[in-house]
Amino acid sequence: MANEHENHQHITVVDEDGNEQLFEVLFTFESDEFEKSYVLYYPIGADEDENEEIEIHASSYTQKENGEEGDLQPIETEEEWDMIEEMLNTFLDEEEEN
Repeated sequence: MANEHENHQHITVVDEDGNEQLFEVLFTFESDEFEKSYVLYYPIGADEDENEEIEIHASSYTQKENGEEGDLQPIETEEEWDMIEEMLNTFLDEEEEN
């Protein structure tokens, strides 16, 4: 599902119409509370226009036993969304400081 390219991780997501889209991974993290791993990602090339707001997507995934990443799953609860939003805000604050 994911591959390394120029120190950036890319993932391919297939939408409900069967179209493949390439996304760049913003960051991943694990939640002990929900016992899941999460990935935040955005469309490739979206960061090139500074004036345009980037649409960031989030999904959960389960690591497979062989170390490969599993299939992306939708975020199911409001509690998960709140936790993801908090993680994203922390990440963005740290990015601004650097």
